[in-house]
Amino acid sequence: MSLLADVSASAATSTPFDLGPARALSCRECGHQVPLAAEFACPQCFGPLEVAYDFGDVTRASIEAGPRSIWRYRGLLPVPSDVRSHPNTEPGMTRLIRADRLGAALGLRNLWIKDDTGNPTHSFKDRVVAVALAAARQLGFTVLCCPSTGNLANAVAAAAARAGWDSVVLIPKSLEQAKVLTTAVYDGTLLAVDGNYDDVNRLATELAAEHEDWAFVNVNVRPYYAEGSKTLGYEVAEQLGWRLPEQIVVPVASGSQLTKVDKGFQEFGRLGLVEPTPYAVFGAQATGCSPVAKAYDEGHDWIQPVRPDTIARSLAIGNPADGPYVLDAVRRTGGAIGHVSDAEVVDGIRLLARTEGVFAETAGGVTVATTKKLIEAGKIDPDAETVLLITGDGLKTLDAVAGQVGPTATVPSTSAAVREALANR
Repeated sequence: MSLLADVSASAATSTPFDLGPARALSCRECGHQVPLAAEFACPQCFGPLEVAYDFGDVTRASIEAGPRSIWRYRGLLPVPSDVRSHPNTEPGMTRLIRADRLGAALGLRNLWIKDDTGNPTHSFKDRVVAVALAAARQLGFTVLCCPSTGNLANAVAAAAARAGWDSVVLIPKSLEQAKVLTTAVYDGTLLAVDGNYDDVNRLATELAAEHEDWAFVNVNVRPYYAEGSKTLGYEVAEQLGWRLPEQIVVPVASGSQLTKVDKGFQEFGRLGLVEPTPYAVFGAQATGCSPVAKAYDEGHDWIQPVRPDTIARSLAIGNPADGPYVLDAVRRTGGAIGHVSDAEVVDGIRLLARTEGVFAETAGGVTVATTKKLIEAGKIDPDAETVLLITGDGLKTLDAVAGQVGPTATVPSTSAAVREALANR
């Protein structure tokens, strides 16, 4: 089934690259198409490019026969059919957890947690990096790079090490120490930049233009990289028994993840893999970096950049590239976008941990706390089947809960002391 609109014959046939079902890059603003290449901006209007496809015969059976990784969906991604013949981190097929205790605490009667902390470097970024690496190899790059708020740094460094590539990773110097160490351990080039993420991203764009063999996963190969987030939507639908949830809550940084989960749901529906039932997409941001939530609240179609000031550093992108498209997806599906304070973020982390045994990083706290706030505001239906995306491991952001949690008591090594401590609690 073709999902490729108005692609010229030259755009569809002139590329020498094997990127599976991908046939061209299409502008999200004006619809202009260009051949597959390391391009991210439309030459006509400078709008963002995304991958357009001509899908083959993809069925539930063919997917279920695939590996227990994102490569079971390779027929829906811009990667070659032999993608598994090259070393990669094999992310995906993380658990979908029935979350009755958290649901009871929030007032949701049918709640699931998509726990992506089980990926190789413990965040959803392994998905997008795996796709970016596969595309970058086809496009002739030899160095894997990124600007990052932390999770992407981990994923790029690990994927490059696994593939035998060099890596260059740029991070804000204020990044959490745990994320610095869990990137540096892979022994690539790690550069701490004096500035916030938006400063780091601008520097990466300059470097991408200067080094033709450097694949910046979220810059010059961004159209391919972003498609990896579709696999979150694919897995949720497959794990629910080949159906779509009624509501899904997604943390928002650049906004790409939310838009691609939505795209994944739409593709499954159009391909007949699921019944295309209605669903609502909700976005979650931290108040200290909530430009998309602010635009939603004020009814704007554009995003006013902000300077981030939040403990949720993995979401601290003050000028989100996909912000307007997040607004489009949320409004089209009847969802909403909320934001929560840093104190509420910590409360969300702790609530998820004590009810479901899942320790999430600050982005997970944002998702849980925002869900609570949207329920209280009457935006989320408490009776509808709902999925929350938990996209990173709490071991990466220990500072967020340091001083908030610790031993119940320090006691002598006697049973009487233990009884006393229990009584006091």
